[in-house]
Amino acid sequence: MGSISHVITTNPTLPHLPFTRSTGLRFSCFNPRLLPLPSTRVAGKVGVFAEVSSPSRTTSGIDFSDPDWKTKFQQDWEARFRLPHLTDIFPDAPPIPSTFCLKMRTSIDRDFPGHYSSYEDWHGYINNNDRVLLKTIYYSSPTSAGAECIDPDCTWVEQWVHRAGPREKIYYKPEEVKAAIVTCGGLCPGLNDVIRQIVITLEIYGVKNIVGIPFGYRGFSDKELTEVPLSRKVVQNIHLSGGSLLGVSRGGPAVSDIVDSLEERGINVLFVLGGNGTHAGANAIHHECCKRRLKVSVIGVPKTIDNDILLMDKTFGFDTAVEEAQRAINSAYIEAHSAYHGIGVVKLMGRSSGFIAMQASLSSGQVDICLIPEVPFNFHGPHGVLSHLKFLLETKGSAVVCVAEGAGQNLLQKTNATDASGNVVLGDIGVYIQQEIKKYFKEIGIHADVKYIDPTYMIRAIRANASDGILCTVLGQNAVHGAFAGYSGITVGVCNTHYAYFPIPEVISHPRLVDPNSRMWHRCLTSTGKLWLPMLCLNYCVLLELIVSP
Repeated sequence: MGSISHVITTNPTLPHLPFTRSTGLRFSCFNPRLLPLPSTRVAGKVGVFAEVSSPSRTTSGIDFSDPDWKTKFQQDWEARFRLPHLTDIFPDAPPIPSTFCLKMRTSIDRDFPGHYSSYEDWHGYINNNDRVLLKTIYYSSPTSAGAECIDPDCTWVEQWVHRAGPREKIYYKPEEVKAAIVTCGGLCPGLNDVIRQIVITLEIYGVKNIVGIPFGYRGFSDKELTEVPLSRKVVQNIHLSGGSLLGVSRGGPAVSDIVDSLEERGINVLFVLGGNGTHAGANAIHHECCKRRLKVSVIGVPKTIDNDILLMDKTFGFDTAVEEAQRAINSAYIEAHSAYHGIGVVKLMGRSSGFIAMQASLSSGQVDICLIPEVPFNFHGPHGVLSHLKFLLETKGSAVVCVAEGAGQNLLQKTNATDASGNVVLGDIGVYIQQEIKKYFKEIGIHADVKYIDPTYMIRAIRANASDGILCTVLGQNAVHGAFAGYSGITVGVCNTHYAYFPIPEVISHPRLVDPNSRMWHRCLTSTGKLWLPMLCLNYCVLLELIVSP
C-alpha cells in the first residue's frame, strides 16, 4: 500500500454540484442494529438543485419522473448515513452498562475490577435512534437566495443525521482500552483544547492508558519518536497555549504500516484530529482495521481553520481566525488611511473556501474589496480590481483589499509542486496583488502607498477564543462518547446547532465552499457598500463588474 499522502489527497470539485453518494473509501458493512430514521415533518430542507431540462431527466441516480423518487432518496440517505459499528464486524460483541455517569464519583468500582454499576435513573444518555435535522430552511423556489434543492420543484425531503453523545451501553471495558490521539496537518487554534477534553473524558470513563502520537501520522513509523503519556495532570493547562502539545506534520507512512503500529502498540481507540485529507487517512485506517478484523475504533475530529468541511455549521479554529484577522485588517486600514493614497492588502487563509476572508470582511467594516476562490474576478481591464482601486483613491483617498490565499490562482503561474499531503502548492496571490498594484499606479503616474500584511502563521498559532474553546470541549467529549458507543470510521461536528456523528466519506468528498448566491455573501457585499458610491448598490466584495462573464 502506498504512503498515507496518496490516500489523504482530496479532489476538490466545483461547488453546487448535485448531492451525490460519495465514492471510494466507503465502509461497506451494513449496520442492522439501527432502526429507520424518523420521518416527522418539520420546516427545512437540504440538497443541491440539479438543473433538470425535463421531468424524466435522471440526476445523481434519481429519476424525478418516478412517483416514488422521494422515498427512494430517503432510503438511500439512510443507508449512506448509517454509522459503521463494531458489531458490523463482530456481531456477537457484548455491550456493557456505560461507565460514564455524572452521578458517579468514579467510573469503575475499584474494589471489584470489571464490575460496572448501572444507574438506570440517570437520564443523561442519548438514544441510538435520536436524530438531528440537517437543514431547517424550506426553500419554496430554486431561485430563492441560497436555495439548496434536490429536485426542480424544491420538494421538501427530510434528511437526518445521528445525534452525538453518551450511550447507555458501551462496547469497550475501560481497563482494556489503550487510547491514542494524533494531530495532523497544520496548526489551528483549539488543538490543545480538544486533546485536553478527550483525555479528561476518557478518564471519566475509567481509561488509564492514554497516549499521544507525536507529529501526526509520522509518529507511527519514525522510531525516534516515542509515545507521549497523557493524563489529566499532563493536559490540565495546555488549552491556555496555542499550537499542539503533540506536534503536527503532513503526510506519513503507508496505511498498512500505521495499522501495523496500532497492533504492535495495542492501541484499540484512535482519535484523529485533522482536515479533509487527514480524515481520508483516518477512513483508510478504519477500513484496514476492518479488513484485518481488528476491534479498533477510529474517530475523527474535524480540524480545519478554513471551515471547509461538508455538512457542518463550522469547524474549530474558524471563529478564532476570524476574530484575530480583525487585527490585521485594522492595521491595514490604519496604514492605508494614514498614508497619501494608501492601499492595504491583507491575505488570509482559505485554499478552496473563502469563509475566513468573507466573514472577516463582514465583521471588520473596513474592507473595500474582498476576493475569494469561489468568485472569479478580473484584475486588469476597465472593470478589473485595479480600475476600481483607482476609483477608490480618487473618491475616498485609500482602500483595503482582503484576499483569500486560494483566490485568483488563474492569474498566477501554475506549478506541479505538491506538499507532503498531496495538496497543490498555491501561488502567492498576496504578493502578486501587491506587485501589480505598485506596477499599475506607477504606469499611470499616480502615487500609491501599498502595505501588504500576511498574518497566516500568527493566526494559526494563537490559543482558541471562548467560542472555539466551547466547541472544542464538546467535540472532544463527543468523540470519546462515539468511540465507547462502538462506532468507527466516523467524525463529529455541529449540525444545525446540534452535535452529530457523520460517516467520514460523507464529509470529505470535496471541500465546503462559499455559495456566491448565499445570504452571507450578499451580506458581505452589502456591508462593504459606501454612501459615497451613490451609483452602486453594492461595493466591490467582489462587485458584479469584477466577475468574469461566462
